[in-house]
Amino acid sequence: MTLRGGIDLGGTKVQAVVVDEANEVRGQARAQTPLRGGPPAVAATMAGALREAAEQAGADARELTGVGVGSPGQVDDAAGTVSSAKNLTDWAGTFALAQALRDDLGIDEVRLSNDVGAAADAESRLGAAKDAASFLGVFWGTGVGGAVILDGVRWRGRGFGGEFGHMVIKLGGARCPCGRLGHVEAYAGRGALEAKARELQDKGEKTVLFKLMEEKGRDRLTSGIWEKALRQGDEVAEQLIERGLQAIAAGAASVVNLLDVEAVVLGGGLGIRFGEPMAERLREAMLPHLFVDQRPPTVRVAELGDLGGALGASLMVAKAPSPAPAG
Repeated sequence: MTLRGGIDLGGTKVQAVVVDEANEVRGQARAQTPLRGGPPAVAATMAGALREAAEQAGADARELTGVGVGSPGQVDDAAGTVSSAKNLTDWAGTFALAQALRDDLGIDEVRLSNDVGAAADAESRLGAAKDAASFLGVFWGTGVGGAVILDGVRWRGRGFGGEFGHMVIKLGGARCPCGRLGHVEAYAGRGALEAKARELQDKGEKTVLFKLMEEKGRDRLTSGIWEKALRQGDEVAEQLIERGLQAIAAGAASVVNLLDVEAVVLGGGLGIRFGEPMAERLREAMLPHLFVDQRPPTVRVAELGDLGGALGASLMVAKAPSPAPAG
């Protein structure tokens, strides 16, 4: 049996999988993304998670044919580097991630991809969009990632195509974690949501969000905490999630108006956590912004869940078989 690895690097967690020739998951492991130590600490955590997944699959990591990595930031597969991964702590510069993993794991082939792009590739080939030749992937998590699939192929532009979270939806609007103004992520990214919740709390508005964070022993507002606060009727949580949803809807409708894609696939930590009810709310919130509103795209929840990014990354490895794209 031939095995290969995939690692999804996110702002909150590192997810690793080991899969076989049929794309079946034989082992998986998850670790928290380090908040200290910068890129070397993150790389070490990634290697540890992959070793654990390989052990679960009954293999040594060195026996894998290769490993694909989905990472935030500016990813250069040819150079093996990741730059400006601003949703990760202390990763403002450029780091040779591929070489660090080769050295740590003893694996010759390490491929790099944008994390959201990898997840969209997986949904296109194995998940919610198998029957869609074109779609927009919206991955709502620590940030708001995006990818566009056209005629079964991910649109990369000059290398950084599909940055949905950095679409401008309001001129001179809220400041995005990237430093610019009015982006979708400035209103919807979990990091931006937490910053806004703290601001409102400091102004005297009551919220259970940070109490729940302390009770859970977390150092940030996770998707689960947001969900629990909503279930408790927390007004700050309701206000901010609705604000984020409307931002995503405006951006997604603009993509549909420009490209007329068949579907919108909602993924990421928050997107998957909120599931079908949020997908339906997104569909409704997009309608007022659509030029051709009598023929809206379908809105679907990503089928591959938390494993989508790692599965998509594993598809990058040479000789990794996958079904033909739709269309």
